[in-house]
Amino acid sequence: MAETENPTPTKPIPTRREFLTMVGAVGGAAAMYQAMGMMGMAHASPYDGPIQLGQAPEGTKVLILGAGIAGMVAAMELRDAGYDVEVLEYRDVAGGRCWTLRAGDTYEELGGFVQTVDFAEGNYFNPGPWRVPYNHYAILDYCRRLEVELEPLIQINNHAYVHSVDAFDGKPVRYREVNADFRGHISDLLSKVTNQGALDEVLSEEDKENLLEGLRTFGALNSDNEYVSGDAASRRRGFDRPPGGGVDATPISSEIMDVSTLLDSGLWSRLATSETLNSSAPIFQPKGGMDMIARAMAENLGDVIRYRKRVTRIRQDEDGVTVTYEDLITGETDVTTTADYCVCTIPFSILSQIDHDFSAPLANVIQDMPYAASIKVGLEFKRRFWEEDEHIYGGTTYTDLPISQISYPSNDYLSKRPGVVLGAYSWGALAYQYSSIPPEERVTRTVEWGSQIHPQMPEEFKAGVSVAWHRVPWTLGCYGLWNDKDDHYEDAVAMDRRIVCAGEHLSYLPAWMEGAVLSSLDAISRLHDTARNQAGE
Repeated sequence: MAETENPTPTKPIPTRREFLTMVGAVGGAAAMYQAMGMMGMAHASPYDGPIQLGQAPEGTKVLILGAGIAGMVAAMELRDAGYDVEVLEYRDVAGGRCWTLRAGDTYEELGGFVQTVDFAEGNYFNPGPWRVPYNHYAILDYCRRLEVELEPLIQINNHAYVHSVDAFDGKPVRYREVNADFRGHISDLLSKVTNQGALDEVLSEEDKENLLEGLRTFGALNSDNEYVSGDAASRRRGFDRPPGGGVDATPISSEIMDVSTLLDSGLWSRLATSETLNSSAPIFQPKGGMDMIARAMAENLGDVIRYRKRVTRIRQDEDGVTVTYEDLITGETDVTTTADYCVCTIPFSILSQIDHDFSAPLANVIQDMPYAASIKVGLEFKRRFWEEDEHIYGGTTYTDLPISQISYPSNDYLSKRPGVVLGAYSWGALAYQYSSIPPEERVTRTVEWGSQIHPQMPEEFKAGVSVAWHRVPWTLGCYGLWNDKDDHYEDAVAMDRRIVCAGEHLSYLPAWMEGAVLSSLDAISRLHDTARNQAGE
């Protein structure tokens, strides 16, 4: 491009790191990881098979704090290597954020709000993890080894909706219509600039012919390289009257959106979701609820886990580690237990409130790490109207309403019994605003907002439950964020004399069980090396 006499000042182009920092500030770590995926900077899990620790030094005990996924992985592997293992868990069940709510369960959040789950028997809601991507090899391997049965989860459904209160009079539009029209118009525009010679400097004549041929396929263009209403477009976006049989069977093509209307709607902003590493098919879920993974691990460990123990103090010296806890079963306070080493998987949001003597670099990270705010609302309906009325089987509807998305169950298809949808999944400021009202009102508003997409909701509603993660007493947040990961990550994962920390917050797969597993395996590997070295092996 030719220079002008008075060029307009340009803003410095942000580096990749600066860009990802901005994404993380706005959308959180999960959004940042998705951005990394689209930029080719995030990769599949590096897990390449079960860890091989070798034999533990004889008589060595390891204390593990927290029976979440990271803690139980550490416990299983260290026990199998010959360590004497003890796990202290605050709750009366294992799993941490790998948590499922079922009929009859009760849950009390900060502020004293108590919810009782009034779902039909067999129905459930996953407040935390709800997906296992195909490329999360470590957690999948543990599912295989522990015989946790999985089934496909539909993340993207072309027949679900995208919705904005400011577009198309607030009416939802099928995902496939937006996807087909966006691809079609992009292909149309790119074919025009190709034919006009705008790409002559970078493409040969043969390249241009191949590109145009590809665009015709990619965008459903006609022989003149145009995206227009007709049979080709309708086979992507859907017909006004689908092909039938018998009388009046001739299909009627649908009308495409013009490019300005489509761009102004903003509905295209959700289309990349299915292309990110952690959202592309296949994706799995455990049959019966996400906590089936945690239950299998807990069953494997048996009485190695000691429940209802609230850690109040952590100390270490040259001889070992001493942990003081309150026994919530017996009421005893200042109970102590000792070990040679410790794996601490307590979230930093909680660990920062526990008396400890970690070294200054680790203590500073623990004190400074914020945790993301998130809220989920599970709604049970008397019938599966999304299937019966709208032919939506699994998948997700995206919206700019405060609920952010509606995800439909990927199990019990065509069932005549009540069904549960994820009626809201919101982050950040929306989550704080959402959770400022009582749980019952959150559920009511979720139904009201959702009825702008599914008018059947109020009449079909049966029961609901909401979990605001920053109000969950035993984690105080959804997942760990970082203020300066590049400078302090190594301080947080380092062996601190006889203690090492692990969890999703100490990985580059934040908010995922895979991150917790990989962090745990790395931590116990270094702990094992330390133990062997100190034992003179």
